[in-house]
Amino acid sequence: MSRTGIDVGGTFTDIVAWDGAELTTGKTPTTPDQSEGALDGYRRWGAGPLSHGTTVATNAVLEGSGARIALVVDEGFEDLVEIGRQDRPSLYDTRQTRAVPPVDRDLRFGLPGRGPDREVPGSLADRIAAAGASAVAVSLLFSYAEPGMERAVGAALEALGVPVVLSSEVVAEFREFERTSTTVLNAALIPLVASYMSRLSERARDAGAPGDPMVMRSSGGMTTAREAGRLPVSILLSGPAGGVVAASALGEALGRTDLISFDMGGTSTDVCRIVGGRPEVAYERPVGGIPVRMPSVAIHTVGAGGGSVAWIDDGGALRVGPRSAGATPGPAAYGLGGTEPTVTDANLVLGRLDPHGTLGDAITLDRSAAASALGSIGLRLGMAPEAVAAGVVEVVEAHMVRALRRVSVEEGADPRGSWLVAFGGAGGLHATALARSLAMAGVVVPPHAGVFSALGLLLAPPRVDEARSVMLRDPDADSLDVAVGEVAARAIARLEGSGSGLESVETMVDMRYLGQSHETAVPYRPGEGINALIERFHAAHRALNGFALEGRPVEAVTVRAEAVGAPAMSWADLPSPQPEGEARRGDRPVLSPDGVDRASVWWRPGLAPGDEVTGPAVIEEPEATTFLADGERAVVHSSGALEVEW
Repeated sequence: MSRTGIDVGGTFTDIVAWDGAELTTGKTPTTPDQSEGALDGYRRWGAGPLSHGTTVATNAVLEGSGARIALVVDEGFEDLVEIGRQDRPSLYDTRQTRAVPPVDRDLRFGLPGRGPDREVPGSLADRIAAAGASAVAVSLLFSYAEPGMERAVGAALEALGVPVVLSSEVVAEFREFERTSTTVLNAALIPLVASYMSRLSERARDAGAPGDPMVMRSSGGMTTAREAGRLPVSILLSGPAGGVVAASALGEALGRTDLISFDMGGTSTDVCRIVGGRPEVAYERPVGGIPVRMPSVAIHTVGAGGGSVAWIDDGGALRVGPRSAGATPGPAAYGLGGTEPTVTDANLVLGRLDPHGTLGDAITLDRSAAASALGSIGLRLGMAPEAVAAGVVEVVEAHMVRALRRVSVEEGADPRGSWLVAFGGAGGLHATALARSLAMAGVVVPPHAGVFSALGLLLAPPRVDEARSVMLRDPDADSLDVAVGEVAARAIARLEGSGSGLESVETMVDMRYLGQSHETAVPYRPGEGINALIERFHAAHRALNGFALEGRPVEAVTVRAEAVGAPAMSWADLPSPQPEGEARRGDRPVLSPDGVDRASVWWRPGLAPGDEVTGPAVIEEPEATTFLADGERAVVHSSGALEVEW
């Protein structure tokens, strides 16, 4: 029954261990080689098989540290990966630069001829070997429909002894640029991520963890470390996805199905809309400016975390982030050599954090160091450290409000009926201010909020995603049902081949009106019939875009399947909270826009279901802190979650 979830963040590595009866949690600073810190935490607190959330693939993309790779495409399409779509992410910004494709021009090789009867030149392998590539990406036209030629190229390059990645095996979908960019990125990441997964597995065995580690996929399910090393583009949102899964599970336990998850850690803030109990899923998103055609929970990330550095721009305005102080040296308050002011320093000076508090068991907060760092900015602005701290909080909250609007209002969704699920070490410090600014229904601060994403790793099921473009114009039921059945069968076979049993399989079809350039994913099961699918598509299109073109010809573009196994545990397995220790811990001054408030201080583990705390108040727990302003009221739910209203 034992299982351990370890989630690596930019500042801290979070550990949650479940022994079948109770949870043990811990935090440790993130190490340069993430597997070292993860397994150090496992040795201290862990037990049983390991589930892991990692940013190793994302960091490699953002830092441009992928491998030197070669690309094989159809002759004449060598520059496709660089030409792209010619879109302009910031139309009038003269400083905007496009992402550089992770494959040099002299490492792009054109395959001559067209059609399935052409041959692979015998010199191709020699030319690639001479270029010194560490991996090869192969992306040929129409390989999503006929992968035979790609397989022939792959077979001809086997003797190179380096990974050869075929686009038809990474993303069997149309749109050559997105398919190629995803395949290229996957090839560039394989040497680094596969090596990391190998080290992780070896260190897990040395630490006594049974079996192979499982790794969180961007889509919100678990995969094996071996599969993650083979398909690293599938784990680019590995860490943040865990928190979204946990937020969905908690929402179900609370009977609240419309949520926005809000994960504020040390380096960034991640937000995601959850509708009807299911996280929004995107089938394409840019990572480091490179389009990645891979299913992922629709997380929007901003560089606003506890470690985000405050600074003054050339115009004399106070700015916060996106640069972070990270784990080393960290905020000035950590006493580890950091001198730049951060959001954590601001919260400490304002009194929201305990001036004598600790983080984990290794860091004691230093209020005087925090005030000194904020004072360095205050000298330039003519402001006291406390006023600078209030300004830092105001600026960072403005960034986070924009992020919440991005996943709600800008997507045509009204946030006013949704609850904000706030977690991460700093989430509870800012959640109510953000939710009130958007007139949301309330805030939920889950139990174990500071390590909530690690808990999500234990709640996430094994999952396999499959897709194939079919391009069926005015589809008939028989053709569509065959295509959906084949994709579902592949997903099930991959899931069972990884050692997981099948719990459920969901199938969808990407639909569009004839002539449209974008698709809408619509749930569909073989046998439901074309009319049911089309009616469902009209309804989904109307909900997303405000109109439907009933009677217009439609096209079934891509069929998808999600095969899901059983998670290590469910929310219902968690024990009811048992109060430990005295709940009331006195009071202390907290600075607010209206002046100095006397805030009551509470120890969250001492609170029992049904207990009520009214603001101004600070609710502390081992890994996180929640701040309630005047007029806000938190009630402890039977699950241990805090439900905050005003």
